Amino acid sequence: MKYALSYPEPLRTQAVHQGNRQILLTDAPADNGGLGEAYSPTDLVAVGLASCIMTILGLRASSRSLEIQGMSAEVEKQMSPQPRRVGRISVGLTVQLLGGDENDREWLRKEALACPVALSLHPELDQDVTITFT
Repeated sequence: MKYALSYPEPLRTQAVHQGNRQILLTDAPADNGGLGEAYSPTDLVAVGLASCIMTILGLRASSRSLEIQGMSAEVEKQMSPQPRRVGRISVGLTVQLLGGDENDREWLRKEALACPVALSLHPELDQDVTITFT
C-alpha cells in the first residue's frame, strides 16, 4: 500500500487516507522544537502498537466465537536520549470478554503479543504489555 504525505508547515506532516480522505496530522513534539499540537510520529508508533493488539484480539476472539463487549487501553511511551528513539512502550489493556475459559484467554494473550506491529518493532524496544480480562 502506498501513502502520500505533505509538509504543510514547519515540523508538521499531513497524510490523507486514499479511501475516505481522512486527514492525519503529526507535529514534532514541543520538547524537540515542534508545536506538539498533534501526535508526534513516535506517538503513532505507540498508539499503533496498542491499536494493532486490540484489532488482533477482536479478530482472534471472533474466530473462536468469543464476544468482546468492550476494550480499552492506556499507552505510555518513553523516549531514550542517545540515540533519540522510542525506548519503551507500555500498554495496559482491559478486555470485557463474554464467554471462554482461561485457556481461551491465554491463547488470546499469546496471539495479541504477536500482532504485526509488535513483530515489526526493533527487538531493543521494550514492549511492556498487560492484558486484563474482565
